[in-house]
Amino acid sequence: METPSGLSADQDPSELERTGTQEVLETYSYDDDIVRKFATATLVWAAIATIVGLIVALLLVLPNMFGGLEWLSFGRLRPLHTNAAIFAFAGNAIFAAVYYSTQRLCKCRMWSDTLSRLHFWGWQAIIVAAAITLPLGITQSKEYAELEWPIDLAIAVVWLGFFGGNFLMTLIHRRERHMYVALWFYIATIVTVTVLHVFNNLVIPIGLAKSYPVYAGVQDAFMQWWYGHNAVAFFLTTPFLGLMYYFLPKAANRPVFSYRLSIIHFWSLVFIYIWAGPHHLHYTALPEWASTLGMLFSVMLWMPSWGGMINGLLTLRGAWQKVATDPVLKFFVVGITFYGMSTFEGPLLSVKSVNALSHYTDWTIAHVHSGALGWNGMMSFGMLYWLLPRLFQTKLWSTTLASAHFWVATIGILLYIVPIYAAGLMQGLMWRAMDETGNLVYPDFIETIQSIMPLWWLRVLGGLLFVSGILMMAVNWFMTWSTRPAVYEVPVYQSPRLAAKYEEVEPTQKSNLEDVPVLDTARSLEIWSRMGWHRRWERLPVRFTILATLAVVIASLFEIIPTFLIRSNVPTIATVKPYTPLELAGRDIFVSEGCYNCHSQMIRPFVAETKRYGEYSKPGESIYDRPFQWGSRRIGPDLAREGGKQSSLWHWLHFENPEQVSPGSVMPSYIHLLETSLNFERTKDRVWAARTLGAPYDFELEEAPQMARKQAESIAADIVSQGGPVSRGGVMTLDSQAVALIAFLQRVGIDIFAAPETAADPAAEPEAEVASR
Repeated sequence: METPSGLSADQDPSELERTGTQEVLETYSYDDDIVRKFATATLVWAAIATIVGLIVALLLVLPNMFGGLEWLSFGRLRPLHTNAAIFAFAGNAIFAAVYYSTQRLCKCRMWSDTLSRLHFWGWQAIIVAAAITLPLGITQSKEYAELEWPIDLAIAVVWLGFFGGNFLMTLIHRRERHMYVALWFYIATIVTVTVLHVFNNLVIPIGLAKSYPVYAGVQDAFMQWWYGHNAVAFFLTTPFLGLMYYFLPKAANRPVFSYRLSIIHFWSLVFIYIWAGPHHLHYTALPEWASTLGMLFSVMLWMPSWGGMINGLLTLRGAWQKVATDPVLKFFVVGITFYGMSTFEGPLLSVKSVNALSHYTDWTIAHVHSGALGWNGMMSFGMLYWLLPRLFQTKLWSTTLASAHFWVATIGILLYIVPIYAAGLMQGLMWRAMDETGNLVYPDFIETIQSIMPLWWLRVLGGLLFVSGILMMAVNWFMTWSTRPAVYEVPVYQSPRLAAKYEEVEPTQKSNLEDVPVLDTARSLEIWSRMGWHRRWERLPVRFTILATLAVVIASLFEIIPTFLIRSNVPTIATVKPYTPLELAGRDIFVSEGCYNCHSQMIRPFVAETKRYGEYSKPGESIYDRPFQWGSRRIGPDLAREGGKQSSLWHWLHFENPEQVSPGSVMPSYIHLLETSLNFERTKDRVWAARTLGAPYDFELEEAPQMARKQAESIAADIVSQGGPVSRGGVMTLDSQAVALIAFLQRVGIDIFAAPETAADPAAEPEAEVASR
């Protein structure tokens, strides 16, 4: 068993250095006010994020709960819930952990109090901006990256400029020579999230509230899941492992089980995780090599992930008796256990044969929530309960209430995920079920939704319990805060400044294989495996940061470069043409309403799917799709071949009241699309952006409004001739947003079946001219 340097870094100085013969001590104190701010924000956003999640769960079983208000539809609120849970709740928990532990592990105050507060208020402003824009339908529609470009720029400034700069300068000005393992995970988090965020959000703006990604179709899907999977890896995993490595030993009063295991855990996780994203795109139009590569690295991830779990749980050796009475350790133990479960299930779901059943089903939803609620949630709660008495310098108001919160939250998580696992299995099996004649057993998609409705109600109950636990914590928090002292005590510490030059005398190491008849290479390897060499890296923060960045960038480039350089990866299809100006506007409405949250546009090459939806999707079909719309879940049927399946009036009635054309549907009413006018002039901006990004438009740029209006008139005439209204809510049918969306839906997936254009025969031209005269 090894005791890591830095475990007691906030107690007595452990490494004294001398300049000359006189010890130079510096006086400092810790900035706990910033930790109190982030900790309080964590609790507030935890309540908001989970309440919104509860509302979203209710909207699936009561789709018209809000009477068709567009701002409170499932499609608009789901991304608000995920962003609030990830970046508001988990994000503030990360920052509270980093600011508290970094100061103590470095034996110094954060480098800049100003940057700390700019980080806090800037991050809260970003969250509020997300809470305003997403319900308004201002979105990029890319999972975990929905926020539009002005907010993305703010995130880059706050994350890297305020937070990253402050953190790195604190490391440089530290008074503890060696960086403890938690700091390694914080470094990896900061640099990797920066790289992911910047490259996934390269866009062409056409206004403050709208932009188009520079990537399209297959490339956009690839980049998004390179980002999406690694956002989970480096925002919801690595910083929480840093949290675990610091707060678990503190709470248990035990050293980390194995320092060498933490080294292996860190570097293998950082290098392997970045390759795994393509497993989200199995059996799609993504090139097979990328999908297979993602699967292989995902399976390999199981080893380092469980190395971290084992290191965490075995840290409690000799302290298990405390778990029975200490709610903090209860939260930590269950959190680490859920981490182990999630990181076993993740590689399992990446295996293609398993993914064929699980993808697009609620199984993925259960998996995500077992990690988010079980791992991130429980670890955050454990940390907050440990911090409460220390931040407010008083006793925790009620240990009994904290234990009650633990049990309510645990039961709530189980009541949430178990029914949703069952729902996912039911969906996957029902979608692929075929009878002995080769026909679908459940040809109507709505049958699968109706079958799992009772399980969705159980999820609501589980979510209600989890929210109740957070409210219990809020009561405990308030009562603890109310007993705080009138003035907080600010302890003052003294430690020597690190010497500019440091010479470490390494003792001569003798191999344990010295008396064993093996090659000298084996003896050297045995000494190397003790990882004493890593101690040199631990005292060089800039070099360590560069090495971590290189590990991430190199692994990413091995994946990304071939996709952009090898043209055969995305073969073009001659009949696939750019969207018309009206169809571009309709596609933007599709994105704005969050339709991708329920519908996919990707038919996989399975017999059951081609029987249900039509010809499977090809890579070249989506070359003009910015952003891609392949989806990650099917609450409604796939739309990849929607064009021409239904009449324009059917779509109109479907938006007005889905039940009148699809009995049993859980889709809400989109009546506002029928009563809101379309700005035809804005179609010029859309065409300009598409042409800038490579779409072969010419006269369409100048004539876009007229072309859009002409096509709208044609569709409106169809609707009226089929028995539809001339106007609705004071808006002429031809001017409504619904007509633009219908134009897009009637176009989706039909180009591949169009007859190719035949080139004109120059020899026949004179004869044709004579005939025309």
